[in-house]
Amino acid sequence: MDWIYTFLKFLVGGSVIVGVTYLAQGADPRYGGILAAAPIMTTLALLFTYSETGQEATRQLALGSFWFAIPSVLFLVSLWFLMGRYAFLPSLGGAFGVWGGALLVMHRIVMGS
Repeated sequence: MDWIYTFLKFLVGGSVIVGVTYLAQGADPRYGGILAAAPIMTTLALLFTYSETGQEATRQLALGSFWFAIPSVLFLVSLWFLMGRYAFLPSLGGAFGVWGGALLVMHRIVMGS
């Protein structure tokens, strides 16, 4: 993989983050949330994976993305609840703790160990 292709990946991914931030600050946080929740990054990852490794690796990535989306949902729900009681940074830390625990549980379930 050459450096221009890698740079293109960073540029595309960064553009999505800038778009989410712009919508959340400039328009309405709900629109930023819609863009953040859209499967844009997952689709980009699937496209790049398919172009580099083919169908089977892309299928496995899609399945893994499905199972490991559950910890991300728990992260967002716990962040929302924690921010109702604590400041942002402690809430973020707590939400990452919930995410990490959920990630370990999902790993055991999916990997069977």
